[in-house]
Parts: sequence; structure tokens; C-alpha cells
Amino acid sequence: MASMPLGPQHLQPPQVAAPLQQPPQAENDSMKVDSRGGSDGASDKEMSAPVAEGNDALTGHIISTTIGGKNGEPKRTISYMAERVVGTGSFGIVFQAKCLETGEAVAIKKVLQDRRYKNRELQLMRLMDHPNVISLKHCFFSTTSREELFLNLVMEYVPETMFRVIKHYSSINQRIPLIYVKLYTYQIFRGLAYIHTVPGVCHRDVKPQNLLVDPLTHQVKLCDFGSAKVLVKGESNISYICSRYYRAPELIFGATEYTTSIDIWSAGCVLAELLLGQPLFPGENQVDQLVEIIKVLGTPTREEIRCMNPNYTDFRFPHIKAHPWHKVFHKRMPPEAIDLASRLLQYSPKLRCSAMEALAHPFFDELREPNARLPNGRQLPPLFNFKQELAGVDPELIVKLIPEHVRRQTQM
Repeated sequence: MASMPLGPQHLQPPQVAAPLQQPPQAENDSMKVDSRGGSDGASDKEMSAPVAEGNDALTGHIISTTIGGKNGEPKRTISYMAERVVGTGSFGIVFQAKCLETGEAVAIKKVLQDRRYKNRELQLMRLMDHPNVISLKHCFFSTTSREELFLNLVMEYVPETMFRVIKHYSSINQRIPLIYVKLYTYQIFRGLAYIHTVPGVCHRDVKPQNLLVDPLTHQVKLCDFGSAKVLVKGESNISYICSRYYRAPELIFGATEYTTSIDIWSAGCVLAELLLGQPLFPGENQVDQLVEIIKVLGTPTREEIRCMNPNYTDFRFPHIKAHPWHKVFHKRMPPEAIDLASRLLQYSPKLRCSAMEALAHPFFDELREPNARLPNGRQLPPLFNFKQELAGVDPELIVKLIPEHVRRQTQM
């Protein structure tokens, strides 16, 4: 337990792979339709998932389903004991369960399924395979006595969230150790670099509640793809997306043709929160959110507003000067941390660095040192096992991303 950032006396019941709340999910192209195109009808692959019956009750209920049976693989029954509900919201519920055959703990997200549509979250999760992204084990359908159809997403179980780590340190009036800030933020960008480039997914709800943390290994996983979408250039998307404190300014300005840089803004807000111990932009409503941003970045210029939303024409803003970044953070804050935050939190989406560029930033150099370890002396979680996300990346950037000692070991 020595490597845990939270002392055992401060640990609360674990969290799992879903937030307690999500923004409204109305979108022109329907959130339930496969974002990569295709027919409105549920895919054969999706609807061929097994159905478990009689799933009205949860706690203590045993859910049995079958997996396998394809490509000559034998079918086998797998049973889950639902232990407790850990999240509820407009999306449905999330509960912690135990696989009776293996004893493994899992998180199951149960959402009402409209038979007319595909479930986008399922489609996207099937595309993803990365150490810093929550993994889908399998899925099954269940029905209730009222003939409602529910989709159950069975995911790996991770016991903590970044939200609770921040809350813990804040409650004891301590700053999060800088090594953890570096380690957590680096892994957030690793996950984003992967989803933005390989499956081409924009998460659209990056926030501490959606960042899972293993308290022993300190591995971080991006979770909850309920708001995620593959963004297609020229196609319109809703601007009322992403939780308020982490919402990029172009969304506040009503942009509908945004890019994955909205996730970069959100990640910058999370970095600032890890450094400060509280949200950087705690707006009470949509208008106040913009006020909080302006108090730090200053009033956006006409050009910056045009970069965020070319269709926005109301320029009546009081002129407020930017607050210097070094005054936003405490005096002993490393200049590299301030520099990275300033590169992420830019009004103009195109001026924000990409997730891959963020990974190469000097703020993370300590993680690349040959003898880098957790404070308790244990190994860091895997940080340099890049794969497909390096395709098309500048060779000079790759040299920065993969330390020499790692290249020697892997003969890269």
C-alpha cells in the first residue's frame, strides 16, 4: 500500500469506468448512430451479442451470459454477481460486479438500448486497444419484465479516479507531489494521442471524474466514451458538450465544426487542477465560464474569436488584460509546468499543441530518465510502448518521445 497517493484511512468506496453525470446527449446526427456512418439499424455484430434475461434487480443479482462461439471457438457461460451500484445518470447505471468463474472484479455499464439504432459508445470501444484507455471485455444484452432492452458494457475495473485523488490532497491541505502530476498528465496525453490518431476519436468529456487511477501502479486510463465521436471535417456537431469547467472556449462560442483540440483544452484544465488542487475555471454557468477564462487569458481578440467560431459576430466584451501565468500558480511552480499549461490553454484551437507534442514537452523529462521511479522505489507504469500512434510522426519528435535507454533495450 506504500505506493498509494491516498492513505488507507482516506480511501472511499472505489469508482469505476463511468462518471456520475453527463451533459445532454441530443445531437443532430443522433448519439446512438455509429459515428463512422452505416445504416441506422443495429449492426449484425452488435445485435448478435447474447441476451441475459430478468435483469431488473441489481445488487446481489447474478447475471449469466455466453461468450465465444465464433470462428470455431467453443461457447462458454460466464456469470457476474452484481455487488453495488456506483454511478447513475442520464446514460443509465454503472455497477461493480464480480465474475463468479474467475473472481475478477469488473465494471458493468448498463444503458437502455433503442432497438432502432446502434450504440455509438460500443462501436467506438470496440476500436480501441491502449494501456491508457479503459478496455471493453465484452458486452451482452439484458431484458426486463417490461420488455426493455439494455446493453451491458463489461469493462476492466480500476479502483480510483483522478477527481478523488485531487479531493484527497485538497482535504489534507497538501499539494499533489509533482512526480504524480507529471505521471498522470503524461498518461492522459498518451491516451489522447492514441484515440485522436488511431481510431480518430474525440472524447468530448475529459475531466478528472473520467480519468481512472490504479492506486498501486499509478496507471491512468481514460474512460467513459458516452459523449465520444469520430469528428468528420465539414460535418456539424453539437457545441453543448463536455462538462462546464473543462469546456473549450470555442464550444462556449457555439462552434459546431470543432476538432480534437477541445480535448487538449480539457486536458490543460486537468493539468492546472492537479497543480492548483482546485479547478482553474470554476464557472457557475455558461456565461460565467467564459468570464472565468477571460480573467486568466484576457479578452479574446477578434482574430481569436474568428479562429474559435467564424460565425460569431457579437464582439461586445469589456477589455481585460491577461493575468500572467506565473501569477496563476504558486511561486515555486517549475517554469516547465507553467509553459506547458500556457501551450494547452490557448484561445485559438490551432495554436494548442497536439497530444503527441505535449508528450515531448520538457515538463515530462523526469519520466524519461533511466532511473525514474515512483516515490516508493517501484517501477513506473509503461510509458514508452508506443505503437500505431507514431505513424506519420516527425522522426525528431520520436527521438524525444522514446528515451535512449528504452531504444537500446528495444533496439529501435
